Amino acid sequence: MGATGASVNDLRERAGDSDFLGSVLEFLTMDDAWVVSFCDANDLPYDVPLMAANLLLGESRAHWT
Repeated sequence: MGATGASVNDLRERAGDSDFLGSVLEFLTMDDAWVVSFCDANDLPYDVPLMAANLLLGESRAHWT
């Protein structure tokens, strides 16, 4: 949470906000080590966080290429 700049209260208050959650996922998927750690801890394929960010943000997802 600290790396995103969001607080626990932000997460509680905006847990149903797809833009907020998508932005958090978008930030976290910038670091492969975070993705690997999260996915390993939750027994998920490594592409799940990025797919979730794409689904939540849709067309508003930032493209850096």
